[in-house]
Amino acid sequence: MTEPARILVVGGGYVGMYTALRLQRQLRAELRAGAVEIVVVTPEPYMTYQPFLPEAAAGSISPRHVVVPLRRVLDRCRVLIGEVRSIDHAKRTAALSTLASEEEGTGGMELTYDELVLAPGSVSRTLPVPGLADHGIGFKTVEEAIGLRNHVIEQMDIASSTRDPGLRDAALTFVFVGGGYAGVEALAELEDMARYTARYYHNVKPEDLRWVLVEASDRILPEVGGAMGKYAIRELRGRNIDVRLGTRLESCEDRVAVLSDGTRLPTRTVVWTAGVKPAPVLAATDLPLNERGRLRCTAHLAVEGVAHAWAAGDAAAVPDVTSGAPGRECAPNAQHAVRQAKVLAENIAASLNGRPLKQYAHAYTGSVASLGLHKGVAHVYGRKIKGYPAWFMHRAYHLSRVPTFNRKARVLAEWTLSGLFKREIVSLGSLEHPRAEFELAAAPPPDHGDKPSS
Repeated sequence: MTEPARILVVGGGYVGMYTALRLQRQLRAELRAGAVEIVVVTPEPYMTYQPFLPEAAAGSISPRHVVVPLRRVLDRCRVLIGEVRSIDHAKRTAALSTLASEEEGTGGMELTYDELVLAPGSVSRTLPVPGLADHGIGFKTVEEAIGLRNHVIEQMDIASSTRDPGLRDAALTFVFVGGGYAGVEALAELEDMARYTARYYHNVKPEDLRWVLVEASDRILPEVGGAMGKYAIRELRGRNIDVRLGTRLESCEDRVAVLSDGTRLPTRTVVWTAGVKPAPVLAATDLPLNERGRLRCTAHLAVEGVAHAWAAGDAAAVPDVTSGAPGRECAPNAQHAVRQAKVLAENIAASLNGRPLKQYAHAYTGSVASLGLHKGVAHVYGRKIKGYPAWFMHRAYHLSRVPTFNRKARVLAEWTLSGLFKREIVSLGSLEHPRAEFELAAAPPPDHGDKPSS
């Protein structure tokens, strides 16, 4: 018996999940006959729908409903929870570590493949800012989103109970760095949530909270265009949010955010959302990269000059054939990633069956962004929309894009219930250290010396 052709998919995000899902359907007969095997290697057993992270942080959506379990969706694939450390495409091998290999102490395993799909996504792009590694909070995973929600409410608890005015001011000052989608939407949703939560504190008022958005360029939300970006700034400033354009974070040591304009802000919260960069595994391959560290790809989503290697999404520099401008690439966003995954899967299936490949061509239709409950901006098909219509469009679009009917129904149900009942204002910060109480109970009692004699 011949070995099945193994398709290795690196990453379980937008591109990884959608590509594997499409391949399941395209190669149904081959999978049933054992002629093909699809292996998905991913650090987490779920795909996170990142546009819903701000609403998860604000409590509008349950965290478990913004993730899609891969084993349920990819039921005809082999899902390995682990990380690919390096790839030798010349030998068609990938070195990876799994949870089991870490427990066994074997130092990882080597996996051979016939076709390679690189979709590891991206990681936060950090800068050498003093104190950032110690005090910064990211906003790219569901764990970070829920951790940030717990942290914000915890700071309000600290401010409510302290007698130190300096500590109170620092606890109620929240600094967000980065004026893209992640930073603006996260700040807007959390400011909404915190303002509502303040009504349940006898000594914390909404005007006591200080929210600062720091952006190095001269505008925010560039994807929605200049006019809507200016409207977003007016909307945020109208809510007493301090928007600093042309400003950088210089330091956040000792819980003091120092900005490039000389401002010093004592704060216990610095949220870093200043861009992303390709996953580090790309640098550990023998595949061609561009100057930004992304894989050089053709319009067919094949790695340039290399056979049997494919890529899409954040990891891939894909030519934008609809722009008419030579050298222009598709933006690394979810809109392109989902559509690229469809073409990518079809091209892999076509390659295995000797059929011609097709180019990826999708004209960018526009963007939508939420600015909190019932507020938003959009620039779609050349039309500028703001306020409630844009917010409704934002929710409708992402509800249509979140994978599986199960998740669509659950998210819609939660939105409906949140419109009928009050917000949840509970902080579950102890979830980050679930064994702390048991460890304290199991610890030996302190030794207080010899007991006094009777």
